[in-house]
Amino acid sequence: MAGSLRSSGPRAWGRPGAGRRTAAAFLVLPLIGALGLVLGPTGSAAAQATSACSGRLVKTVSFSTGSLRVYKSRAYACAVTVAKKPGARRAMRVSLQPRGGRAVVDSGRFTTLAGPVTVHALNRCVRASGSMGGSSGSTGWILC
Repeated sequence: MAGSLRSSGPRAWGRPGAGRRTAAAFLVLPLIGALGLVLGPTGSAAAQATSACSGRLVKTVSFSTGSLRVYKSRAYACAVTVAKKPGARRAMRVSLQPRGGRAVVDSGRFTTLAGPVTVHALNRCVRASGSMGGSSGSTGWILC
């Protein structure tokens, strides 16, 4: 009998106060989810770019409608084109080319960012370019 007060199985639902905690969880969790939906679209496009590529940011090229960001991990380089003001779909493009290799391109009509594109860049230079609408930016050979 003494063990029935400490049980954590199905009998725990019969304890005083257990129903209130469960009801509170059912009320709080949807509110947290709704808050995430409200804050999600207004979140920073830069934060989305960071989560799109792994590694450290090594180069940012800004242009009038957005920016080109290049990231480097140990063996790979990654690039994204990020909109300055996310919103309606518009033509965006990002390209990343390792020296001696073919360029990897992502282009289309996007709202926030184009990419990520990734190439193997262990001991290799890369160059990147990005465009959005009528403006563009590019790097020379970097990471040499």
